[in-house]
Formats: sequence, structure tokens, C-alpha cells
Amino acid sequence: MKRVEVIEAVAARQGLVVCTLGLPSRELYALSDKPSRFYMLGSMGMASSIGLGLALAQKKRVYVIDGDGSLLMNLGSLATIAGRAPHNYCLVVVDNKGYGSTGHLPSPTAAGRTDLAQLARAAGIQQVCSVKTLQDLDDCLDRHREECVVIIAETDASSADVPHVPLLPHCIARRFKAEVMKEDAITSKM
Repeated sequence: MKRVEVIEAVAARQGLVVCTLGLPSRELYALSDKPSRFYMLGSMGMASSIGLGLALAQKKRVYVIDGDGSLLMNLGSLATIAGRAPHNYCLVVVDNKGYGSTGHLPSPTAAGRTDLAQLARAAGIQQVCSVKTLQDLDDCLDRHREECVVIIAETDASSADVPHVPLLPHCIARRFKAEVMKEDAITSKM
């Protein structure tokens, strides 16, 4: 399975998408740019936390596309996700076993000793799926569409040839905020 295929499968779903920095954000932008997409242009490791806060603050389904390297930089987010477990939160971790945006140096998952699904379970997350095919990914997305879920999607190291996201950070934030605020989506928790 290719990372771009995982991103495309998530982008086809209804909801908000927070995407980790680097090549994944570039691929999401090229595949499916919409105001409901939040592209991380920095802050490696923070997509899971930003998505969690967003899921807690509003009603729409929130999909987070993260990388193995990025999640490993913020493993504490898994415990926080487990503790809050919002029903509208879905974290999809693209595990290509490397730091793809920086020359694909091996990540700790490459040696086979670090298992992100086991880490998520150990943090207390109830619904964790490990997938290797697009069919398994779609099945997991469908089966857990109304509950908190972490999906570890094993992919190869390939990257699509796509341009950089041409939007400035404040423009991404402004249009995303407008999308989130549509249709009285904010919960009374704010």
C-alpha cells in the first residue's frame, strides 16, 4: 500500500482532516484541497494533539493523518487520546518505517521492535487496527466510524511527485476555522 492511497482513502470521508507536515500534507493538498483540510507546515508530532483538541471542541468527525516518525515524537498524545476517547476522533498513522520527508532515514518501526499498535493499546486506546491493504483500511474506517480509533497503516516508502502547499499558514488557519464554525458545529464545552 502506498501512503498516497491511504491519504486518498481518508480524504474521501466526510469530516475535517488534520494532516502531518511534509510529504503527507503536500499529497493531501494535491489530491483533495478543501477548507476542511488543515495542513501542518511545521510542528512535527503535533497533528494527533491538534486533532484531539478539535474533536473535543466540535461535533464533526476528525481524521488525523500522521506519520510513524511524527507520532513517535509525541507518544504522550496516545495516553491523552485514550483518556478522552472522543467518539468523533480517528487517528490514521502512515507507517512507512522512515522519516519520509527528510530522505527516508529509518524510523524505530523499521527494525520491527517498535510496534505502534501495541503502544496505542498499552496507552489505553480501546479500538486499534493494524492494516496492510486498502480494503482493510476501508473496513476499519467503516467499522469504527462513530468511535475513537487509531489505525496503523503499513505502507511502502514511495512518495507522489507533488508540489509544496502554496498556502501561507495564516490562510490555512483562517479558512479551516471558517469551515469548523459552519453549521453551529461547536459544542457547548467551549
